Amino acid sequence: MSQDPKRYTITAALPYTNGPVHIGHLAGVYVPADIYARYQRLQGKDVAFVCGSDEHGVPITLKAKKEGITPQQVVDKYHAIIKRSFEDFGISFDNYSRTSAKIHHETASDFFKKLYKEGKFIEEVTEQLFDAEANQFLADRFVIGICPKCGFEESYGDQCEHCGTSHNATDLINPKSAISGAIPILKETKHWFLPLDQYEAWLKEWIVVGHKKDWKTNVYGQCKSWIDDGLRPRAVTRDLDWGIPVPVEGADGKVLYVWFDAPIGYISATKEWADREGKDWEPYWKSEDSKLLHFIGKDNIVFHCIIFPSMLKAEGSYILPNNVPANEFLNLEGNKISTSKNWAVWLHEYLEEFPNQQDVLRYVLTANAPETKDNDFTWGDFQARNNNELVAILGNFINRVIVLTNKYYDGIVPEPSSFSEVDLTTLKELRAYPSVISNSIERYRFREAQMELMNVARLGNKYLADEEPWKTIKTDEDRTKTVLYVSLQIASALAVLSEPFLPFTSKKLKGILDILQGGEKDALTWNDVNSRNKLIPSGHRIGKGELLFSKIEDEQIQQQLDKLQASKKMNEAENKEVTPQKEICSFEDFTKLDMRVGTIIEAEKMPKAKKLLVLKVDTGIDVRTIVSGIAESFTPDEIIGKKVTVLVNLAPRTLRGVDSEGMILMTETPDGKLVFVNPDIDGIVNGLPIN
Repeated sequence: MSQDPKRYTITAALPYTNGPVHIGHLAGVYVPADIYARYQRLQGKDVAFVCGSDEHGVPITLKAKKEGITPQQVVDKYHAIIKRSFEDFGISFDNYSRTSAKIHHETASDFFKKLYKEGKFIEEVTEQLFDAEANQFLADRFVIGICPKCGFEESYGDQCEHCGTSHNATDLINPKSAISGAIPILKETKHWFLPLDQYEAWLKEWIVVGHKKDWKTNVYGQCKSWIDDGLRPRAVTRDLDWGIPVPVEGADGKVLYVWFDAPIGYISATKEWADREGKDWEPYWKSEDSKLLHFIGKDNIVFHCIIFPSMLKAEGSYILPNNVPANEFLNLEGNKISTSKNWAVWLHEYLEEFPNQQDVLRYVLTANAPETKDNDFTWGDFQARNNNELVAILGNFINRVIVLTNKYYDGIVPEPSSFSEVDLTTLKELRAYPSVISNSIERYRFREAQMELMNVARLGNKYLADEEPWKTIKTDEDRTKTVLYVSLQIASALAVLSEPFLPFTSKKLKGILDILQGGEKDALTWNDVNSRNKLIPSGHRIGKGELLFSKIEDEQIQQQLDKLQASKKMNEAENKEVTPQKEICSFEDFTKLDMRVGTIIEAEKMPKAKKLLVLKVDTGIDVRTIVSGIAESFTPDEIIGKKVTVLVNLAPRTLRGVDSEGMILMTETPDGKLVFVNPDIDGIVNGLPIN
């Protein structure tokens, strides 16, 4: 690809239509992608910014089962919600499509058939997990088990959401069916595989050698780890009844694997857009002077950097991604965002509860973007950034300039007199900012770029505060005219430079200044700010003052915090399991229990286990090893020296290779907190002797 591409093909990860979009999706993918696309358009570039609903795959069928409706009803419902939310939030897709569209089914089928005819697949009969109770094969998210890489106990069959590793369902340890809960069996079935191992040397050259310096560290590191571990053939078909049917003979009851089908959705969305606009889609995907970029979250790195490029390479006529600027995850109030637990800020609800404040959320998500590590969204930070930055810095500067110009000169941009050294220095600094911001955006450092945008507003505030036109109007009107003229140049620059980050604010500010909107003929461009001293001319009439941002009150924030806590309590109530009473035991059975007071003398985490601690307990008769599932409630350090009640004559049991020789007695408080059944110094438990 040439250094100065003729066109940009920008893709944003296709959201699953099994639920609405939340702030984690926005911060990780859609806001940075939109900033980049809007910026390139301001540069006068030819941009195709595409996305669409991912409407196939197991999560859709699981959602349908849960809601008691068909998969088609699920995707229709959430596609409408997601598409409308993106539009209302100002994500400027050139086309937002869906993978249920006819053009996508045709594109994905043709892609598969070309690779099939050219012998690019391996056809194999293999053993796959099968749920005998549900009478179906368990693809991907129909199976849950222990991740073979990190030990996470609730890994899906295709990917571990804890460590991000992608794997096959048969790789899981202790798998179980997500449909019936049954332990699956292995059963033979025929599938087609993309032999990734055949592309290993090429991938190593392309990524490890070619993109070590320009790809983000997290992306490069995950790719290198995958390649270093050795690549294996990957199935591109599944035994399911929901998806795109495999378009070859002998494939009844099989569909294209969603991660083969979904990225082709970028191509079909481009085709759909080109057909509508009377364009040729092929240069955006097949010309070396086009720049292809995938904006995704870190959980999709392997698919966009290993699998999809291998598919494109196998097909032979497509360009490869120039960059894949994946972000890490955004947490919410200190906890991982969870759609199943309703621990999220949903975009469509935010738009209803904070009307006309799209840019506030865009600003906060960019300022706290998880570009290099997982970050946390809090409502307190949301309020503080709005009140202390958007209102107090950007909004304050614009308001003062507009109000003073209307007050002193009836809204007419004044003719400046001679420029002082301060004026010239300020204008010179202003002209430098477009390049500074551009440099950050081109390196996908959107948080840094937005900070530089706010520095333009800080420049304006400092200039006004130092030059004090409200004072000079009484002593030196010529000086006042120059100060307000310079201030209006800064305001005009902000109207242009803010457009990628704060599009609604940019449009509003251009309206106040009565300057042409972006896209209109003779409108100010990004490069104008870089090269012109006069962005808004003397004699031009501006509009009346209007607040760009409003202060967010404590009551609004408390409502959101209360809403989250209500979701948390509701989820806990829905998922709380009451264990039924066990069968009656005799007094003789009870007298067999030998419970003693022990002291924990050592404690450590069980490797690759989320819940288990390995304890050394002095029972008074010996020192024994006990494995206890309390790691989520206690750290090893805080329980050393703790007196505990031990059932010492429980038959030993081997847990993950460690013999556990007893049981620590625990109970729950009324609020659900796990606590020890604590003995007192006389060896009494709840008023009863232990032995």
